[in-house]
Amino acid sequence: MKKVISASRRTDLVAFFPEWLSQALRCERARVVGPSPRVFEADLRPAAVHSIVLWSKDFLNLIGDRHGLRSGLSKYDQVYLHFTVTGLGGTVLEPGVPAPEDALGQLDALVRIAGRPERVSLRFDPVVHWKEGGAVRTNRGFFDKAARRAAALGVRDIRISFAQRYGKAVKRFARAGLEFLGPPREETAEAAARMASTAASLGLRLFVCSQRFLTDVPGLEASACIDGRLLQELHPAREPASVRKDRSQRPECGCTESVDIGSYTQACPHCCLYCYANPRP
Repeated sequence: MKKVISASRRTDLVAFFPEWLSQALRCERARVVGPSPRVFEADLRPAAVHSIVLWSKDFLNLIGDRHGLRSGLSKYDQVYLHFTVTGLGGTVLEPGVPAPEDALGQLDALVRIAGRPERVSLRFDPVVHWKEGGAVRTNRGFFDKAARRAAALGVRDIRISFAQRYGKAVKRFARAGLEFLGPPREETAEAAARMASTAASLGLRLFVCSQRFLTDVPGLEASACIDGRLLQELHPAREPASVRKDRSQRPECGCTESVDIGSYTQACPHCCLYCYANPRP
């Protein structure tokens, strides 16, 4: 069975390592330093690849075909795009990320590149709450605008999660003069319910990533961000993909099997304060 290639959960290859990614696609193999840190070689021959799933907060390198990235992907049967827009780009929380309106402006081109809007998922991930200057703040208010833009282009899936209180993230917030807040589950569920209502009114499906307690909220489903069944359904030839759970992911993760070709050694310069993969302590 052909493999699903993930590029990448661990870092933003498209935004910051497009030359490396393009080279790997040209050579049809990638040398990967895993989190173990086990080193392995991933087979990227089109005959071995079912779909390539790209994750990014800035797809301009793909849109502009920098380093031949877009051209290199054209030989594969299917490309699926996870596009993260949180409304925090350019702020102290996401200093290396494009401004929200600039980011949303990329969506139209991404739908054209993917070939079908169903092959694009908008990630409003994470929803963050913090205290700044004595006032409680959140990015949740940008959700409506992002959802409406996605719906207008035919994108049907949005994925959310609520920021988790990693110790090093809490320290980063404090150094920035902010207090990282973790609302109680009841408040989190209420916020998720409002987002689910907005999504439903726009004909969108709303998924929550690795936070199963929120699946009790009406209109909110557990996410499989890499979903073998969906990728098979969208594949031009409907070729089968693995639907087995990816055992390398967290217990609550619903993703099916894939081969991730990113590495934590490729440190992401987005430098988001809340990010578990941010190498800064």
